[in-house]
Amino acid sequence: MSRIDQVLDEAFKALGPKPADSAPQATKRKYSEDMSAAIALALGDELRDRGMREARPAGPGEVAGASGAERRLAGGIGAKKVDVTWATEESGLLLGMSVKTISFKDGNTKNYQKNLTNRRGDMLMEAVTLHRRFPYAVLVALLFLDKGARDDGTEKRKSTFENAFPRLRLFTGRSDPAGRDEQFERFYVLLVDANPFKPNLECYHVSDSTTQVNLGDALDEIVELIAERNFDLYEANEGKIRKS
Repeated sequence: MSRIDQVLDEAFKALGPKPADSAPQATKRKYSEDMSAAIALALGDELRDRGMREARPAGPGEVAGASGAERRLAGGIGAKKVDVTWATEESGLLLGMSVKTISFKDGNTKNYQKNLTNRRGDMLMEAVTLHRRFPYAVLVALLFLDKGARDDGTEKRKSTFENAFPRLRLFTGRSDPAGRDEQFERFYVLLVDANPFKPNLECYHVSDSTTQVNLGDALDEIVELIAERNFDLYEANEGKIRKS
């Protein structure tokens, strides 16, 4: 198990039991917000361990001289709060990570797909506004689906998990800073069982729904890409970034 898997494992355990799909909407909303915040804090912690000491969000006192909260960044079409960031005074935004979760079935359809289109729209708007302002920034999308999204299909429709890939794969693979603003450099779909006793997480690149990706290896690749985009200032070494 990689370090990020361990950090996320502890974050899921600390969330407590997931409310039932029949729970009040306010209860489910709070759980989803708490999960997103826990994931973002875990990712921020991982990035700082990898040499990105200014990465946010962070717990109290973890980022010297500034609040560790999520950043609100000026974008090409308006300011935008970004879930996880690494930005410096000399370079601006170097890495942005968009974290979205779908944790509960819709009461009418009894599946997880109702919010998929909305989540996609939110993420693509983030990519556009940030890439227009910071074309060299590496942007990563992480869509966390409840494990039940794999099994909510019927005879007439595929599961939400299966449907996510063709709906999202067009919006990844941005290899050139002059590329399409709405594309993320990397996009991952993750299945999560966030039970507080034995959490489980599966990660897939949005281009392949059959092959699991090691999240630690994915972050290694992201570090390499950041260094490639900023070769005058940084270099990658065994999954960590350091000044050249």
